[in-house]
Amino acid sequence: MSRPPIAPALTAALLLAGCASAPPAVPPQRYAFTPAPAPAGYTVVAPQLLYNAGRGFGFEPGYPPGRYFSVDLAEGNYRVSVSLGDDSHAASTTIKSEVRRLMLENVATAAGEQVERSFIVNVRRAQIQPVAGIAAGAVALKAPRETETEAWNWDGRLTLEFSEAAAVRSMTIAPVRVPTLFLLGDSTVSDQPGEPYTSWGQMLPRFFKPTLAVANHAESGETYRDSLARRRIDKIVSQLQPGDTVLMQFGHNDQKQLKDASGGPFTTYQAEIRRHVAMVRARQGVPVLVTPVERRRFGADGKPEATLTDYATAVRQCARELGVAVIDLNTLSQTLYAALGETGSQAAFALPETGRLDNTHHNRYGSYELAKAVVLGLRQSGLPLAAHIVDDFQFDPARPDPVSTFAVPPSPARSLQRPLGDESNAAR
Repeated sequence: MSRPPIAPALTAALLLAGCASAPPAVPPQRYAFTPAPAPAGYTVVAPQLLYNAGRGFGFEPGYPPGRYFSVDLAEGNYRVSVSLGDDSHAASTTIKSEVRRLMLENVATAAGEQVERSFIVNVRRAQIQPVAGIAAGAVALKAPRETETEAWNWDGRLTLEFSEAAAVRSMTIAPVRVPTLFLLGDSTVSDQPGEPYTSWGQMLPRFFKPTLAVANHAESGETYRDSLARRRIDKIVSQLQPGDTVLMQFGHNDQKQLKDASGGPFTTYQAEIRRHVAMVRARQGVPVLVTPVERRRFGADGKPEATLTDYATAVRQCARELGVAVIDLNTLSQTLYAALGETGSQAAFALPETGRLDNTHHNRYGSYELAKAVVLGLRQSGLPLAAHIVDDFQFDPARPDPVSTFAVPPSPARSLQRPLGDESNAAR
């Protein structure tokens, strides 16, 4: 079964949703998933209890029982606190949110053990609330990609994906006021809807403490120009609170403007960067530029070849000119590919079918390593945001994690999703 595409007009409740950082005055929602009697104040949710609009929570229909739990929420940031473990057997729990954003990675519990973990999730809508310099309206979502395949990023609920071996005893969801890290970029950053594709933006939340929200507004096929035209930057700016950070990485698709003479790295591309930086700063946000991650290409000498040099250079020039922090992911990714080698680096890229390696887009392993490279860049930048990086973080792109030890489980195949505002096929 599937969620229908986003309806042309959303409900009044969605239009009136508050800004991301101001938690509404509502009590926490508490759910228990074990057959044992639930603690006081918790609602018991059996794996067979399917979501419906009247109830406002339950497991998504059309998937194995207990895999995708959804709950209606207003737009904003939420702390999700989970109690993990199974009384009868050892377990390993991975939790992803919305469209495959990694929150918890392989939390191991022994039989009878109970551990507590928490993470921050961001829930958003397409509507744009008016603020100084930003008119009311909505993000121009791409159909059918964002209105169907990626609709869970924009609907009226939070969806959490539990891994096959997960052991989730109970959960508390509460609105929270924390700093937000916004992401803006192309397909190498955006929430990829299915295997074998994954982006570094999807892996990034796993590397932060439960004191920071990551809000991924990147979208496949886009440029700085598209960000302006589709009002993605407007949506981010409308939610910015002083001190929030915006990471921006474009270049792959901007490069295509050279063919039709509609733009270039040192002209329109830089002008659009300046406009984005000015918009973020106008709301007292912190802009951070990211040089475009490299494609996989090796020369006859067995060393990585650059394909985005001018765009990476243009980003560095703008960073110096504007006094903006920069993460040089272009250089970091080349270091990573060189360390893996021409053959070994294939293990970092998506293989949609036998014999057809995608040398631009990454798989779970590649995106995980690149997310680490971004976090390393944030730490080296000296920005206050670095205080939110998990304490045990370490990474050297010249010595990447062995692919043999990588164990983030894949997500199950997903059907088309229900459109926002339409609950007609939700099981009751």
